Amino acid sequence: MIIVWSVVMYIGQVSKDILKWPRPHSPPVVKLEVKADAEYGMPSTHAMAATAISFTFFIVTVNQYKYPFELGLIAAFVFSTLVGLSRIYTGMHTVLDVIGGTLISAVLLALSYPAWDLIDHFLLTSPFCPIFSIAVPLLLCYNYPKLDYYSPTRGDTTTILGAGAGAIIGFWLTNQYAPLNSSSETFQLSFPPISSKRLMVMLARFLVGVFVLLITRQFIRRLALSMLYYWYKVSTSDEEARKRLEIEVPYKFITYSSVGFCATMIVPVLHGLLELI
Repeated sequence: MIIVWSVVMYIGQVSKDILKWPRPHSPPVVKLEVKADAEYGMPSTHAMAATAISFTFFIVTVNQYKYPFELGLIAAFVFSTLVGLSRIYTGMHTVLDVIGGTLISAVLLALSYPAWDLIDHFLLTSPFCPIFSIAVPLLLCYNYPKLDYYSPTRGDTTTILGAGAGAIIGFWLTNQYAPLNSSSETFQLSFPPISSKRLMVMLARFLVGVFVLLITRQFIRRLALSMLYYWYKVSTSDEEARKRLEIEVPYKFITYSSVGFCATMIVPVLHGLLELI
C-alpha cells in the first residue's frame, strides 16, 4: 500500500506541474482551503490517493482477514468517494479534476497489480533494497519539473517519497530478523472481539506511536536544517532558504524518511517492549 501510494502521488504531483491546469476560480467557487492554492488542479491528488489507498488496502487484505468481500468493497468505494466530494466542496478541484485523478489511480492499480507480489518480495528480501529505496526517490525529487515560481508540490512530493522510503527500509530490516513463515494461501486472520481492554491497548499504542513520530520529526527536522544551513552558509533566520532545491529536498527527505522508518521499525519494537502487542 505504501509503495502504491508513493508511486501514485508522484505521478499525480508531476502531472499537475506538467499540465498546469488552474484550480477553480473564486468567485464563483468559494475556497474553504487556501493553503495549497498555489498548486495546479488537474488531477486531484487527494482523489488519487484516496482511491489508491482504499482499494489497495481492500485488495491486499480481503484474502488475509475474514470479512465480507462486499463490505470491504463498499467501504473502499465510500471512502474514496467522500474524499473526492470533499475536494469539490472545499473549492480546490473541479469535478473533472476528481474524475481524472480517480481514473488515473484505477489505471495504475490495474497495470501494477500483477507485479505486486514480485515487488513486495524484492523490497523485503533483496540486499539492495535500502540503496534502491533511497537512491530512486532522491533522484526523482531532484529532477522534479521546474516551475517559474515556487510551488509546494516539490516539497510535498519529497515528503511522501521520503516517508515511503523510510517505511520500506523499516519493513526490510524487520523482515531480516523476523521473516514471516506463512504464505498468503494459508495465512488468514479473524478480527478479534472488541472489548474495553482491547480499546485501551489500541489507544495506548496509538498515543505511543504518535508521540515517538512527533519527537522524531521535530528533532530530525531541526538537525537536518541546521546542518544544511551551515553547509550552504545560510542564516538560520532565512525562511525563504528552505524553498531552495539544495535545502528543501534533503531536509524533507531526511526528516520524513526518519519518520517512516520509526513508524515501521522503532515504534513496533517499542510496542513489544511495553507489551502493547
